[in-house]
Amino acid sequence: MIHHISIDAQEPLRVANALAEIWQGEIYKFLVPGSFLVMPFDNYGTHIVVFKQGDVWMPGADTESAKIRQTSPAQFVAAHAAISVPTSPAQIKQIGQQEGWRVVHRIQGETAPFSVIEFWAENRTLFEFLPPEFVPQYVQAVQPDAIAKMMGQPIAMADTMLCLKTADD
Repeated sequence: MIHHISIDAQEPLRVANALAEIWQGEIYKFLVPGSFLVMPFDNYGTHIVVFKQGDVWMPGADTESAKIRQTSPAQFVAAHAAISVPTSPAQIKQIGQQEGWRVVHRIQGETAPFSVIEFWAENRTLFEFLPPEFVPQYVQAVQPDAIAKMMGQPIAMADTMLCLKTADD
């Protein structure tokens, strides 16, 4: 289970506000100045931290804790998250439209194995929102038999070393 994730944003408070509205959660100032914590107060402690664009986690020296450092911002990021939310597809679309952000309703079977609302915060960070009626499709699509049908057999640990060696050649 993933309990929290961090993202960066050009306008962290604006992004935190949109996420809190979709999640029906609350926003708090985070420990790093200019960053915000979005909490839906579910049974798992789930939350998202929204940092300033360019803030990244870096390892500390020796036994020091990880630190936040400012780097050159990326236009897009590889990380994304699929998140169950209590809001309807129409509400999510409305929030995205009022922000001027891309929102696309993907329907099961067209290009995805489950329906999802593709929500692009600041048109650069992807969230896949799953309103309550989409969750059963998602859960069914990630069962072992469905994954095997879509992805094939899992890679055995011994094979991962061969894959790594082949990729380096």
